[in-house]
Amino acid sequence: MSTPTYQHTKRQVLWLISIATLVKLFLATQLELGNDEVYYWTYALYPDWSHFDHPPMVGILAQLFSLNLFLKNDFFLRLGPIVLAAASTWFIFLIGTKIKNEKTGLYAAFLFTGSIYGSVISGFALTPDAPLIFFWLLAMKLMFDFLLSKQITSFERKRILWFGLVAGLAMLSKYQGAFLWVAVFICVLFFNRAWLKEISFWLAGIISALTLLSLVIWNVQNDFISFTFHTARVAPAWEFRLDYFLTEILGQVAYNNPINYVLIVIAFIAIVKKKIFIQPEYLRILLTVAFPLWIVFTGFSVFRSTLPHWTAPAFLPFILLAAAYWSDQPEKKFFWVKAPVFFLAGLLSIALWLINYSPLQVGKKSSVENFGEDDFTQDMYGCDQIENAFKQISDREEKNGSMPKQSDIVSYQWFPGAHLDFYVAQPNHRKLFLLGETNDIHKYAWINNYRGGLQQGKDYYLIQVSNVFKSNEVFLNYFERIEAIDTVEIKRADKIMRYAFFYRLKNYKGNFVNPVSTYTK
Repeated sequence: MSTPTYQHTKRQVLWLISIATLVKLFLATQLELGNDEVYYWTYALYPDWSHFDHPPMVGILAQLFSLNLFLKNDFFLRLGPIVLAAASTWFIFLIGTKIKNEKTGLYAAFLFTGSIYGSVISGFALTPDAPLIFFWLLAMKLMFDFLLSKQITSFERKRILWFGLVAGLAMLSKYQGAFLWVAVFICVLFFNRAWLKEISFWLAGIISALTLLSLVIWNVQNDFISFTFHTARVAPAWEFRLDYFLTEILGQVAYNNPINYVLIVIAFIAIVKKKIFIQPEYLRILLTVAFPLWIVFTGFSVFRSTLPHWTAPAFLPFILLAAAYWSDQPEKKFFWVKAPVFFLAGLLSIALWLINYSPLQVGKKSSVENFGEDDFTQDMYGCDQIENAFKQISDREEKNGSMPKQSDIVSYQWFPGAHLDFYVAQPNHRKLFLLGETNDIHKYAWINNYRGGLQQGKDYYLIQVSNVFKSNEVFLNYFERIEAIDTVEIKRADKIMRYAFFYRLKNYKGNFVNPVSTYTK
């Protein structure tokens, strides 16, 4: 039976979830999609068994919440991650309550909400991390139900079968989901070998494998190109790089909120000093979920450049450990647990101002062609201005006969190509094609084929932006000539932030070899 204290704590968590969700829904109406988000929109636009850089779950999520892109607005593409983040916050509260008490659950919910990774990267943006974290926390909740039982009953058997499905769905979200099974195997081999005699244990593994069948089929059809791509990203160069390692550690601090990070470190110091604030069996599970993933990808950073969000799921158990430690501290220290939420709220307010309203241009200004380069705020601003300019320019060009009617668009690299596709090509009912190697254009190597490819002798528009400018000489390899049409100023607060350049690409030579033209869809 629920106690009055539990009911009160539950209401606090629900208020936290409600306020955080409302803030995110508001931001979803105010901010353009980031470069990763708009790229993952193509997973929903052209669904497949898997994709070049990630499994299919993020595309499925976008399809579900946009009603298969019937609702095309940025808001609906982000709605799925926002809803899953609300559920994830509830899951981490339940896990915290189970491993210690409702106060631990409350603290975990606050620390998770204050995490930049938990609330923004996986809890707001359309990224593979959104479904990954949802399934990761659900899988952890199930692990605490079946791994600790001294006697295996039908309850535990059902839970491990559910775990098999959920872990499979986590892997269908992002490959890091495989570390959930790593944690289970470590716990079973070292602490509860009775599971090795249970048919349900092996059936759970089979369920996970069957869940991944679509991913395997796609990679077989495409010469395992996805695995090859990711292997190349993490293969060690065997040259010690302190700069990469420090960048990774600082990235982990930033992504998880510096205050969160300090609270976690203090909790680990308490563990090293052998202070008991959580039962050993719960501590074992949390550490086996966290450390294999954290050690592997942090270890890669000693030799290769890595991205901090690769280790981010490992910080969910760390958050739970910190919550368990701080729940034993005096009530007045609850301020420090709430502080990450206020810190994040301040960051989001500053980010909204910088992206949408600031007169500051923090990128390069040395030339028109690179104006705005390295200014991160340009990734989520100004596409509406580019679309309006293209509409006027294309109408003028096609009326005076300089370009054929409904000419399609050519660009380069997945970023800013996907932005131009979503915000410019699609509203104007044009096809967009990308030129480049597979590592440059990613899924567009397949999309080029789906759209019929470039047609020899045809003319195309080329759109360039100054913050990510590519030399026009590249396009002369494929077209007879390039003709400048117009240069448009992209402004914010009446200040020039970057430029958009519009060109005519005349008479395609038919000599671009699409990098995956021989692969099966």
